Amino acid sequence: MSMEQQAKAPPDMKKVAQFLRSGNAGIKVRVGALSGKRIDYFKGKSAIKALLSPAYAKQKNVPKITTEAEALTVLNAVNAFTFFLRVERGGPSGTSSSSPKSLLIIQEQKFIPDEYYAWFYDGSQWTTYAGGILMVAIMLGGVMFPLWPPTMRLGVWYLSMGMLGLIGLFFAISIVRLIFYIITVIVASPGIWIFPQLFADVGFVESFIPLWEWDVPKKKSKKKKGDKHKDKSGDADKLKKNGGACVEEVEDSGNSRPQSRSARVEEVEDEDD
Repeated sequence: MSMEQQAKAPPDMKKVAQFLRSGNAGIKVRVGALSGKRIDYFKGKSAIKALLSPAYAKQKNVPKITTEAEALTVLNAVNAFTFFLRVERGGPSGTSSSSPKSLLIIQEQKFIPDEYYAWFYDGSQWTTYAGGILMVAIMLGGVMFPLWPPTMRLGVWYLSMGMLGLIGLFFAISIVRLIFYIITVIVASPGIWIFPQLFADVGFVESFIPLWEWDVPKKKSKKKKGDKHKDKSGDADKLKKNGGACVEEVEDSGNSRPQSRSARVEEVEDEDD
């Protein structure tokens, strides 16, 4: 029934439904359970926000929308052609709390921002069809490989050998750098890594820069900003308790006179003034 209603929809309403179903709309899609089957659903507010977004304004052959009232009018029209239906959300459909929420279609259909709506439209299917055709073409090409011209078969052989060579080179570099690191840890601690960025989350060229690096752990900051503020406030409290006098211990340098080990008392101005 929903397919028949969707077929009767005007082209501009179909365009709106296609936009809302696509990833360009930015609608948060959730998964629920309707009559034992998983189905996507969304909240009305997110659809209104999508129709008022700059992404929708760039669409062609769609109704112009500038206010929330206009968005509600268009969404009610799309809802009338059963692209999505108003549903009531219940508790989890399974024993686990993370199970999809159970959904129930409401008889009275209208668009309300705070309500939930289940999708009965899968959007444009050209990507699915194109992917299916591509998969069939690849399978047929593989099956008919013996019938390929000799030059094409030779080219595929060279290409496969090149790919295998690159994979083998990568494993060889990994093994060599590990052996070199173990040797340098024993001979020249803390050890040296060849291509230290090889397994880092960087680009291809950056993976081989720098060529080598010492395996020195990164130093962590000893004190945070909060600790510094605490130290300052603690010093201020000490000054208040000592009546404005600051007592500072002087370290012994080894060659200094015995009197330098005594405490030095300085007068400090009162901070309350």
